[in-house]
Amino acid sequence: MKLDRRILPTTDSIQNFVNKKRLYEDEINFEELRSYRLKRVKQELEKQNIEACLLFDPVNIRYALDTTNMSVFNMHNLTRYCFIPVDGPTILYEFFNCEKFSNHLHLIDEIRPAITWDYFCHGNQADAQLKKWTQEIKDITDTHCKNNKRLAIDVINGPAVEELNKIGLSIVDAKSVIEQARVIKSTDELKCMTAAIEVGEMGISKMREDLKAGMTENELWSILHKTNIDHGGEWIECRLLTSGERTNPWMQESSNKIIQPGEIVAFDTDMVGPYGYCADISRTFVEGNNFDVEQKKLYQMAVEHITYNVELIKTGMSFREFTEKSWKLSKDYYQNRYSCMIHGIGLCDEWPFIKYPTDGGQRDGCFEKNMTIAVETYIGKVGGKEGVKLEQMYRVGDNNLELMSHHPLEKI
Repeated sequence: MKLDRRILPTTDSIQNFVNKKRLYEDEINFEELRSYRLKRVKQELEKQNIEACLLFDPVNIRYALDTTNMSVFNMHNLTRYCFIPVDGPTILYEFFNCEKFSNHLHLIDEIRPAITWDYFCHGNQADAQLKKWTQEIKDITDTHCKNNKRLAIDVINGPAVEELNKIGLSIVDAKSVIEQARVIKSTDELKCMTAAIEVGEMGISKMREDLKAGMTENELWSILHKTNIDHGGEWIECRLLTSGERTNPWMQESSNKIIQPGEIVAFDTDMVGPYGYCADISRTFVEGNNFDVEQKKLYQMAVEHITYNVELIKTGMSFREFTEKSWKLSKDYYQNRYSCMIHGIGLCDEWPFIKYPTDGGQRDGCFEKNMTIAVETYIGKVGGKEGVKLEQMYRVGDNNLELMSHHPLEKI
């Protein structure tokens, strides 16, 4: 039986609906945004002596080409990808019957149906599909990768790597390429980030307003999700909202625990908002807004930690120097420390990831103008009752850090 499958012929066709504009939509030059990001990817490929990359991670595809389709689904299925050579056409391999949804994106030179060898899609035919996919990659790399056979790939499975090695390709990690490309933000990216932050802070304000004893952690957490979706946002990376004794140690996920009077409630937004940019803000409230003595102590330590580190950072300072001079967390709290003091932020958490002095990690690099970073802390005594999580977002300016997140800290 022949199916008559109807899909939209093009996103440019005349359609009978009205869109509500997202924040700052009229102020963002999307063509410049897209051109800047793709140029950054190609420059980094060239810098690392790689002739092309093959991207499967939906966040990386969005950065390079600003095209999305079932992003969360495609985080765990190899069903959509793109090929980006330093010299040559950019090719999007699109999910089944979705080829026309990205026709309006002029930096995509060609859209082809994706060949997938994912077991979910093909079962015992996956090996045969892998052979077809490998031949496709051989054809495009033979044409556009003539000087060397180094192909950068971000996400792939073992059988595919084996097949690509058999045809003479050397596979390198595209993560370093894309992470370095994403470090320095353009003016339009900063506008996108401002929109995401403002939406996140609408949600934070609503959460603070609605917080009351008797509601569950999940009920409070749902407010941020709804606010994000209402304003054109996309998803939330984690489930980090806890109350009372579940705030210590940190990293427990939101649950159906009922919030009690006077308990600390702490959360980390990790919110992928409008335009795909992340609002990564942590706040700690107290139900009823009356901090007890111990809660005040924890909160004041957290504020001091962030303030000290922010004032320490100057444009051009090395990560090594920052780590050596950073605020010292006392031993009673050190075992419960957060995984990092600072990380980059953009479409999601990004490089660099600056750890505490005892935890190692990369120390090379420095704070450069128009990097965007999150400065954060968790303060909770080992064996203590509760803990405090705070996090602020900053742009690296001409000389120091400029605050991007503006929801006020608690007055205690």
